[in-house]
Parts: sequence; C-alpha cells; structure tokens
Amino acid sequence: METDSPTMDDLCYEGMTLSERMHFEEHGYVILRDLSSEDVVQRLITATRHGLEQVIPPVEYEADLQYPGAPDSLVELGGKTVRRLKQAHSRGVVFTEWMTFPPLIASLKQLLGPELVCPLAHHNCIMTKEPQFSSDTGWHQDIRYWSFPRPNLVSAWLALGNENRENGCLQLVPGSHRMAFDQQQFDEDFFFRDDLPENQNLIEQSVHAELEPGDVLLFHCQTLHAATRNHTTETKYSVVFTFRGAENSPIHGSRSAASPELLIH
Repeated sequence: METDSPTMDDLCYEGMTLSERMHFEEHGYVILRDLSSEDVVQRLITATRHGLEQVIPPVEYEADLQYPGAPDSLVELGGKTVRRLKQAHSRGVVFTEWMTFPPLIASLKQLLGPELVCPLAHHNCIMTKEPQFSSDTGWHQDIRYWSFPRPNLVSAWLALGNENRENGCLQLVPGSHRMAFDQQQFDEDFFFRDDLPENQNLIEQSVHAELEPGDVLLFHCQTLHAATRNHTTETKYSVVFTFRGAENSPIHGSRSAASPELLIH
C-alpha cells in the first residue's frame, strides 16, 4: 500500500518517514519504494542465478514442502524445482552489503531499537518462484516456528524484479500482527485455516504487496501473509532477511538459537 507524500514533520526522521512508520505500526507492514539501487539489484540477481545454475547448497526444493502445486517428489517432472536458496549471507559479499545498507538499517532501528541483530537461522534466503511447478503458500505467521521471548521481529523482503498478483506476490492481512488468535484457528502445521468463517472474514481484508525492483517490504513476524504460485513465464526472485532487537535473544536450546547471528551497527 502506498503512503501519503511526506510532510515537513516526516522529513525530520532518518530512515522511514513518520507516515511510513505509523503505517507499519498500524498495519504490520510497510513498503519502502526504491530503497535499493539498480546496481545492487543486478549484482544480487547475478549471484542468485549463479547459485541456481550450480545448485549451490543449501537449497530447498518445492517438492520438499509438498505445498499445493508442488511436484510430489524429487524424482518426478519438476521435482528439482528450487523454492529457495538458503544461507544467503554466505553467497557473496553483496548480500552482506545489502543487509547492512544504512537506509535499510536506519528504518529497522526505528522499529526494533538502536541495536540490531540478524538471526541467520531464519529466512536469510533468496526466494525463487519458478513459472512452472511453483506452489501456493498458505496463510501463516512467521513466528510460528521461531522461539524468542518477545514476538517482535521484522523481515525485510527485497524485490529483485516485479512482484504482482500474476507471479505470486505476498498478500498480507493488515493489522493482524496485533490480533489474538485461538489455537483452533490454525491447523496442525500452524497454517491459518481458510475453512473457518471467522478466518475467512479476515482473509477477505487482505492486500497484495505489489513491488518493483528495489522496493522493500518490511513486515512484522505476526502479520498473517500468504502467496500463490507463479502464473507467468518468468522466474520471480526476492531476498529476505529477518531482524530483531539486541535484547530479544533466541530461547536457549531452540532452533532459533542453533545458528550464528550477525550484530549490525
């Protein structure tokens, strides 16, 4: 969703404008247009294509998750369709340059506090949605598999190309990050059930986060979101990192605490 043009009060804020920050606080997401340069986007695309062509591990295949539309197994037609390249931070210095990009960090600090940490156990990936054999991702909150004392983490989703309804851009339910849900509103895999009337009413309020190359979607870990498969003939690439405040350390012994983290100044 587009925000209003900045006012004089907005311009005194480093990073996001006041209206952008208020939009995030109210809706659980905000789109920052043209945050990344064309040069960085092209370098990220080059690194991504290299990782795909060489199948540089670790990777996740569509068949691994068995979401609707995915191949049934790795050995059948389309079975080796890559869903995402994991550990993006280790795939080239350009990824580190992006995740420490001052305008991005300034915006995240407005939401999470003066000291930022990137937990490399979560996201830290390149999402690759292929024109064939891609899948539908059901409604969910990212916090479902994460273990932190406070559910206050923000993901930064950078579009490396156009993202729209046709190629499976993210859909979000505005304000869902501030809602309380009962356990029965989710299935055994923690997906938000779309067969319940109360859930359907919320899903009907969802919006599409349509992006252009260089745009960044910031969204809260409790914001409900989903995505359809890619119905076009071009692959869609997105780079995603998650951030937390320094005081919100992962719970000891959990998967969230099993990987290194990057302190960002």
